[in-house]
Amino acid sequence: MRLFLLNFYAVVFLYSFSLQAQQLPVSDELMISRLKKHISYLSSDKLEGRLVGSKGEKKAYRYIIKCYKNYGAAPKGTKGYLQPFSIKRNLKNPHASSTDTSGLVINGHNVVAYIDNGADKTVVIGAHYDHLGYNEYGGSTYKAENNREKPMIHNGADDNASGTAALIELCFLLKQSNYKGNNYLFIAFSGEEEGLLGSNYFTKNPTVSKVQFNYMVNMDMLGRLDTAKQSFAISGTGTSPVWGKVMESIQIDSLKVKYTESGTGSSDHTSFYYINVPALHYFTGTHYDYHKPSDDEGKINYKGELSVIKHIYSLIGKLDKEPKLVFTPTKEDSTARVSFKVTLGIMPDYLFEGKGVKIDGVTQGKPAANAGIKRGDVLIKLGDIELKDMQTYMKALSKFAKGETAMLIFIRDGKEEQVNITF
Repeated sequence: MRLFLLNFYAVVFLYSFSLQAQQLPVSDELMISRLKKHISYLSSDKLEGRLVGSKGEKKAYRYIIKCYKNYGAAPKGTKGYLQPFSIKRNLKNPHASSTDTSGLVINGHNVVAYIDNGADKTVVIGAHYDHLGYNEYGGSTYKAENNREKPMIHNGADDNASGTAALIELCFLLKQSNYKGNNYLFIAFSGEEEGLLGSNYFTKNPTVSKVQFNYMVNMDMLGRLDTAKQSFAISGTGTSPVWGKVMESIQIDSLKVKYTESGTGSSDHTSFYYINVPALHYFTGTHYDYHKPSDDEGKINYKGELSVIKHIYSLIGKLDKEPKLVFTPTKEDSTARVSFKVTLGIMPDYLFEGKGVKIDGVTQGKPAANAGIKRGDVLIKLGDIELKDMQTYMKALSKFAKGETAMLIFIRDGKEEQVNITF
């Protein structure tokens, strides 16, 4: 992100704003205790993984509604705080598995609350609260040892109890704030794991006029900030020319931000991008526990999540008095459009900034693990295709069929190595 030349007074102004914007109406200690309470409940076994349409989803939305009420946000669904939806699953699941649920009718519930400041613009703040349940509809990356699988609860503490907890606390913060230049619409989406069902339904059936929508902030997986790297990602910075300018004025703690311009991806901001709303996705990165039963509350980095929440709160404050944001289309994330029939069975490190694809996790029994690929390896070539980034990686996979063998070149401990890999 290009840095603008600033004179002395502008530097002082931005520095002063940065400090002021971080000041929350409650202490860090209290905020962390609240986040812990939310995530501990939402990711507890009693909610059984919060599968869309399940009893666990019902327990989760009741909890979210209670929090909305306690924080003074008004109902803005179609049935109080709820916006029920019923969809036949004919959308491509961005977290695809081999499970065929194409004929399934899913009954889910978005949970919608509103702070009315009498403004002519509304900011949408969202996070999905559903997860995989017992993996009834697929999507899990878990592979039991010795292939002796049994249904296990996928509690989804990071994905996405962490984002839901942030949504709840931003509701409190903005109700207490002096940021009155926008109204605020808080949406806990369901059905995200099955193909962005809740957000897609909402954008087709909004409970506030779409004309009012100023911008959208999506929070999906905020709970696993790497303490050593202190880096997280914001996608969608190309959806308005304002984003680049405002981001430069925000510095929270020692956080480092990786920016991506694309407004599309496998999370709920995409639904708003497609109705021409400037949209951002905050994300602290994937990890070994992604879509596994081991994504539990004890692994959440609460201080890291609080820092990200401060960044969002600062962003909203900076834009409070600004005119309505102009929407600009971006080059689509082409990885979403590439189809392939094979997989390596790896979890990429999406925050990696070097050349190639860095491995954050390897699934046992899959081609990469069978070939000896390990976490930390950086893949740089598959067959004849150089792997520069995730896009070229996806394109490379699309060239192969099951049963074929290809040469995989990778970097391990600074040394280039190669191995034959069979799909």
